[in-house]
Amino acid sequence: MRIARRTFLSSAALGSGVLLSGCDRLGANEDFRKLLSLGEDANFVIHRSLQSRMALAREFSPEDLSPKFRENGTRRPPGAAYDAHEASNFADWKVSVEGLVDRPQSFSMETLRTMPARTQITRHDCVEGWSAIGKWTGVPLKRLLDAAGVKSQARYVVFHCADMMNGKAPYYESVDMIDAYHPQTILAWSLNDKPLTIGNGAPIRLRVERQLGYKHAKYIERIQVVDDLTKINGGKGGFWEDHSGYEWYAGI
Repeated sequence: MRIARRTFLSSAALGSGVLLSGCDRLGANEDFRKLLSLGEDANFVIHRSLQSRMALAREFSPEDLSPKFRENGTRRPPGAAYDAHEASNFADWKVSVEGLVDRPQSFSMETLRTMPARTQITRHDCVEGWSAIGKWTGVPLKRLLDAAGVKSQARYVVFHCADMMNGKAPYYESVDMIDAYHPQTILAWSLNDKPLTIGNGAPIRLRVERQLGYKHAKYIERIQVVDDLTKINGGKGGFWEDHSGYEWYAGI
């Protein structure tokens, strides 16, 4: 049975980026954190053992699209640098691939948009309890990793983003190599046949369709291939994992 951390968080608190005081106290309780960790470990093992590594998340038809795809989390990265990118229609935005790779890469948005793309209509499930169905188009992450030549010791792919959360730290997320190479894991630049809005992650965001919404990092600038997560930021593999005790593996 999965023990989901979202059970202990209110939608209002998450939406504003402010955690309930009760959740803070629970998060500080080492025994409670160990209990949640056991639930996460069990969830990870069950998902990996019962599903094919390449099993697809359900895809929908155009008739199923939600009337509006909700913008959530950061609505706009702060700072003059992002403002300048918006003014130039993200012409100078680049996504680098570095770390445990043979050939570090830097991809412009023009290059990413011209690479072979995948389109998928999938459901976004948010930890706050809402869902929406959207049509995403983007380049499979596998293509970028193959271009860079991932080294054999690599275990995780980390996504570093332009947005800051609550003035604490830059947003980041990570997945293991199985999800990184999954055919539905894409860097999306289009939602419902239109370029991403700023609130939905312009110019490019992650879609990792077999996990909950907080794993779908927005405003991606840098992709880092690593063998260990413990030395990156708070060491737990993502912003919410570091600061709020969210599960690193959010499989659905």
